[in-house]
Amino acid sequence: VQTVHFEPVHPARTFVATVRPRVETDLGFRVPGKVARRLVSVGDTVTPGQILAELDETDLTLQREQAEAERTAAAAALAQAEAELGRVTALIERGWSTGAALDRQKAAAEEARGRLARAERALSLSRNTLSYAALRADAAGVVTETRIEPGQVVAAGQTALRIARAGELDAVAAIPEILVDEARQASAAVTLWSHPQQAYAASLREFAPSADPASRTYLARFAIASPGPEISLGMTATVTLTDHAGTKVARLPLAALANAGGGPSLWVVGADGALAARPVTVAAYEAAHVLVSGGVNEGDRVVALGVQKLDAAQTVRVVEALQF
Repeated sequence: VQTVHFEPVHPARTFVATVRPRVETDLGFRVPGKVARRLVSVGDTVTPGQILAELDETDLTLQREQAEAERTAAAAALAQAEAELGRVTALIERGWSTGAALDRQKAAAEEARGRLARAERALSLSRNTLSYAALRADAAGVVTETRIEPGQVVAAGQTALRIARAGELDAVAAIPEILVDEARQASAAVTLWSHPQQAYAASLREFAPSADPASRTYLARFAIASPGPEISLGMTATVTLTDHAGTKVARLPLAALANAGGGPSLWVVGADGALAARPVTVAAYEAAHVLVSGGVNEGDRVVALGVQKLDAAQTVRVVEALQF
């Protein structure tokens, strides 16, 4: 006979996961052209501002030089128009010219100023366009994919490289439909198969809006807090979900459980030795024990061995120790 004692437990569930980047950025050139060089490969670590690839600058350089020449011409035209305006103004003061001539020269000078402003904007635009020939990293990370090779002609906006941002990693696991609500409320921890001795705190960041049509599971992304350099993309991990609310269970020998076809039950011994079969709720099975969450009360005495030989018409006598 064993006395029932309930103790709180925090059930945990484990899921196989894969380490993936939280944010992946597709980078591409802002101008079309022919790829001259690709300076990184898959797996390379990049820093903000680092040049990743370059286009052939011949045409872009010619466009900048043309814009510089147009600006120079516009500046010369403005200088000439202002000089003419000054001469006409001097003639007007002496009475040797007309107001119509002065108005025409003022309009010509104003047009020259506008032409110079347009030329300066065109020069700035051509300089910016030339700078776009170098593709730079916008954040620190790791190159996960390359889609260009030297000699290839690319269009503006075409994806050239994919960068996974450093320091932002997720453990991605498939959660069965029946455990979705539990996963939202439980706390998570991540352990790597390559470093099983170290656990990383994690938090549920995202749930897929719909289930996978084949497996009927929901893809869940758990943000890994403070990932170290030992964590690499693609590593296999285990996500452990622990329900801190927990339940109280009684740990009893597996041999104490009886089942006569009506579900699991325990033989409870009364104060007078009478036996009563109590249906119980089993929370979990272990190798040598059963965890009972309901059906019996704290302090009840249950038969722990030989339950298959008992029936409700029998009475038993509890002894503290056997004597021979």
